[in-house]
Amino acid sequence: MAKEIERKFLVDMNCWHPSDSGSRFLQGYLPMSEKTKVVVRVRISGNRSWLTIKGENRGMMRPEFEYPIPLADAVELLDGLCVRPFIEKIRYSMEFAGMDWVVDVFEGDNAGLVVAEIELASEDQKILLPPWVGKEVTDDPRYYNSNLMVHPFCRW
Repeated sequence: MAKEIERKFLVDMNCWHPSDSGSRFLQGYLPMSEKTKVVVRVRISGNRSWLTIKGENRGMMRPEFEYPIPLADAVELLDGLCVRPFIEKIRYSMEFAGMDWVVDVFEGDNAGLVVAEIELASEDQKILLPPWVGKEVTDDPRYYNSNLMVHPFCRW
């Protein structure tokens, strides 16, 4: 089974400075069911698009299946089937201490929120934290993108 093991942290904007212009992402979610705890995401970045299915979190791990889809299909899914508002963000990729990090700078209703993520090979993998990483929010469901759609950062 495909799985995602990820840790999330808030970013100290006084210490973090992007080295490039990042990549713009637009993503929407198909209507969710509280019973199943499954999230289906449609994401577009540039001329690429994906469909992602994520299961319920168990700590920092959850099942994840991601597939590239035609851009026209992604646009149609976003326009016709996804719940609004969409998640809008600019993603920056960087390396620190031999590990790949992403920093998401949210826009729209989530403007002001900046989150760093790192994917791990195992839940007990040791990592060195960059100086721009702040509080860990891995276990706080408010920071799941699917929850930011329903309860945006501007309303906290």
